[in-house]
Amino acid sequence: MEDETREIARGLRRHDPDLLDELIARYQYRLPRYLWSLTGNREAAEDLFQETWIRVLEKGHLYDPRWRFEAWLFSIARNLAIDLLRRRQPESLEALLHPDDEGTAREWPDHQSASPFDAAAAGEEAERIRELLRRLPPDAREVLVLRFQEDMNLDEIAVVVRAPLSTVKSRLYRGLEALRHLVARTS
Repeated sequence: MEDETREIARGLRRHDPDLLDELIARYQYRLPRYLWSLTGNREAAEDLFQETWIRVLEKGHLYDPRWRFEAWLFSIARNLAIDLLRRRQPESLEALLHPDDEGTAREWPDHQSASPFDAAAAGEEAERIRELLRRLPPDAREVLVLRFQEDMNLDEIAVVVRAPLSTVKSRLYRGLEALRHLVARTS
């Protein structure tokens, strides 16, 4: 991993278009899905996805290869999402993490599904989990999404949400407990 992060840092400093294409392809599903979970708005998530890559290109020289690239990338995306909310609704920063109920979350394609039936079953279960996640406090929901949907470790999550590791652990524990109770009540 260390060699890869150094290569990414060098490529970003050189504005290497091939590296940027590779990184965009690598995160073309995960990053919009994360932004969608924060904003609850498909168009906003797509705009933020593009804006995130512009920032990566502009600020690539600031990337520190001691950290995994995805933690840095998701931090940029999160900050842009928060900035968007501040421009739209300055009275409620929490609204960013509470998507409106007008639409349901879009499931980004999973090209590794075994069959259409498996994809449909997984989609139904994913929708149920998304609905339950919407009921959680925003800070707990964000940590759960980063941990289990984006597969980040706790240290990386702490970097993304700019919180101490102990706070991340606490949010994760509270979120899992709350989710467990919601699942039990709806089953």
